[in-house]
Amino acid sequence: MHRKNKIKVILCGGGTGGHIFPMISIANELKNENKENEILFVGSRDRMEMEIVPKHNFKIIGLWISGIKRSSILLNILFAGIPFFLQNFLLPLKLLYSIFRSIYILYTFKPDFVIGFGGYSSGPFVFISNFLRFKTAIQEQNSSMGLTNKFLVNRVDQVFVAYEKLKKIYPNKPIHNFGNPIRGLRVEDSIKPYEHFKLEKDKKTVLVLGGSLGAKNINDAIINNISLIRESSYQILWQTGKFYYDEIQNHNYQEKNLVIKPFIDRMDLAYSVADLIISRAGAIAISELCVVAKPLILIPSPNVVDDHQTKNALEISERGGCILIKDSDAKDLMMNKSIEILEDQKLIDSMKANLRELSMPNASSNIVEKIYESL
Repeated sequence: MHRKNKIKVILCGGGTGGHIFPMISIANELKNENKENEILFVGSRDRMEMEIVPKHNFKIIGLWISGIKRSSILLNILFAGIPFFLQNFLLPLKLLYSIFRSIYILYTFKPDFVIGFGGYSSGPFVFISNFLRFKTAIQEQNSSMGLTNKFLVNRVDQVFVAYEKLKKIYPNKPIHNFGNPIRGLRVEDSIKPYEHFKLEKDKKTVLVLGGSLGAKNINDAIINNISLIRESSYQILWQTGKFYYDEIQNHNYQEKNLVIKPFIDRMDLAYSVADLIISRAGAIAISELCVVAKPLILIPSPNVVDDHQTKNALEISERGGCILIKDSDAKDLMMNKSIEILEDQKLIDSMKANLRELSMPNASSNIVEKIYESL
């Protein structure tokens, strides 16, 4: 049922896809509720949201804001790191500019509601929105609060999270565990996805994902086990990442059961062919994988702030939804563990059931419902 009353909402944040795509999901849901709803994105200049959001037909304004460079300021000065020092030196000026720019945006757009999703722009914009008595909320994608959301959590009117334990950490806040807003995914049980990737429908398929840029240890796990793959009865759909694709193509692999892609843009079709998925443990990826409910190996990236991915993966593995492998162990364990899972139907059924229990496919609609209730 579509609502008749039109509302105006600002969605702010960005820097990574994990912040941007939940914003886009909420924006699309708001448009589904009422096509007259006005939506404005606020991001950071020169960050990826400035390119991605317009492709989804939404307007975005960029603030001149960046994060603190955490390298030693003294070392930066002494050892030719002056650009980093200058960026920190400019931070107060950027912050002051962003505050005044935020005030201007708020009083010209006049939103009914402001939601921050994390990232550099989210902090000052949501803070000023709250200070000026606009209704505000934050949405935290990970199992532990990021730096920006930690700063905002006690200031906003509503908090949307994807993990139940955050309600216990902040017991006095109006926290709603709706899960992460994700894109609509439809898993097909037909020949079409197999034809798309030139795979055989009667063979079990392992989908290997290391992120858009790729993951070295995940890729090396396949390279080091190519003879095992060649002799197996399974087939591999392997997203190498754009950074590693050319190097891997130089190996000139001829295995018929190995399909190599730099990047998979039809993830719905990839999920459809998968009997087992190997993935990093980003918050949005995990939310999608819970909805897809296919047997799962998570290999958290060690190169993220506060080790968010390991914490996310632990939440799933402790509920029986995945096998967790350290990045440093991937080369030795990943392929053998994949075969073990595919040959254990009891484990497969258990994982699928546990992932379905963890899935929250209606996050976007629930968040939008709560926005309307609060107005």
